[in-house]
Amino acid sequence: MVNEAVYRELIKKYRGHFGRDPEVVAYAPGRIEVLGNHTDYNEGYVFSAAINFGTFFAAAKAVTGGCRLVAGDLMKEVAFDVANIEASAADTWQNYVKGTLAGLTEIKAPSCGFDGMFLGNIPLGSGLSSSAALEMCSGLALGKLFDIRVDAVTLAKIGQKAEHVYAGCKCGLLDQISSLAGQAGKLVKTDFRSVAFETVDLGEDACFLMCNTHAKHALVDGAYNRLREACEQAAAHFSQVLRHPARTLRDVSMAEWAIYKRGLPEGVANRAAHPIGENERVLKGAELLARGDLAGFGALMFDSHESSRYLFENSCEELDAVVDAAKKIPGVLGARLSGGGFGGSVVVLVHPRDAETASAALASAYAATFGKPCDVSVITPADGARLIR
Repeated sequence: MVNEAVYRELIKKYRGHFGRDPEVVAYAPGRIEVLGNHTDYNEGYVFSAAINFGTFFAAAKAVTGGCRLVAGDLMKEVAFDVANIEASAADTWQNYVKGTLAGLTEIKAPSCGFDGMFLGNIPLGSGLSSSAALEMCSGLALGKLFDIRVDAVTLAKIGQKAEHVYAGCKCGLLDQISSLAGQAGKLVKTDFRSVAFETVDLGEDACFLMCNTHAKHALVDGAYNRLREACEQAAAHFSQVLRHPARTLRDVSMAEWAIYKRGLPEGVANRAAHPIGENERVLKGAELLARGDLAGFGALMFDSHESSRYLFENSCEELDAVVDAAKKIPGVLGARLSGGGFGGSVVVLVHPRDAETASAALASAYAATFGKPCDVSVITPADGARLIR
């Protein structure tokens, strides 16, 4: 079992806290975003992967309508009623579970509450979507516990709504879909207009490094939402000036952006250029992977980060330093920020034979600039969310 030590610790803590075994346990991985940044809510394309770090959620039915939820790392409990689920300003980690449960109860009302606990090993604030992993594992576990049956896309949308309504972050579906659809050794290519996804072989001659800078990664402070608003403003502009239907930035090419951006504020125009370019990079990347051209694919990752840095402005000094260092290290094929931005992690594409030396070089280069090394881990594309018991 993946992350078996975490699973055993969760079961031990659950028994100690609730005095019984859980009835259901589910697991959901975090994700890396490999190519296609901020394209999901623009109905575009993304390459992502579920990873070998994740979160477990254990639950059993309660005898009343009361819900007891415990964060296993903190061993802190919160309580609420299954018939009255409201967002909380304190212990905000509970909102991801609350929002997911609220979405499930819209389909079928549970007859009782639950005793639940979650525990995982995804570094918080790393840009690897610990929040979506929590939503998906709690959704699978509570859906099974209360016999509320939903397909993968519906569950992903429930998690997305939990982010919007309960956590205050207007994210797309990337994180939830990636956590659900992952397969070992493969990337997930998703079309977020149709929400259709497929897995694509990465090949045995490639792996990823996760470089966690520990820089601030808080997307609910409004920065993420402001970027989304800029994209929506630009899409409304292009829908008026283009001679074909343009519902979102997915419908705009870079050539059209260059010709028809006049009338947009410069900052909004630059924000729009990022997802437009990312969509084209994902489609090009698919062609390169089909030919086994990892070097070409890695070059697109570098291009993606430069677009984040200068056009979308969702990078930061720490992320830029890692990418700049990666460009100089033998064996590194590509690097870019992963996730919403403003901190968190850089994902680096390397040959497996070079992973150890590249990891040491990246940590050393980061320490030379910031006085302490970043955390570097080998990331393996892994299987997606599932019920464990």
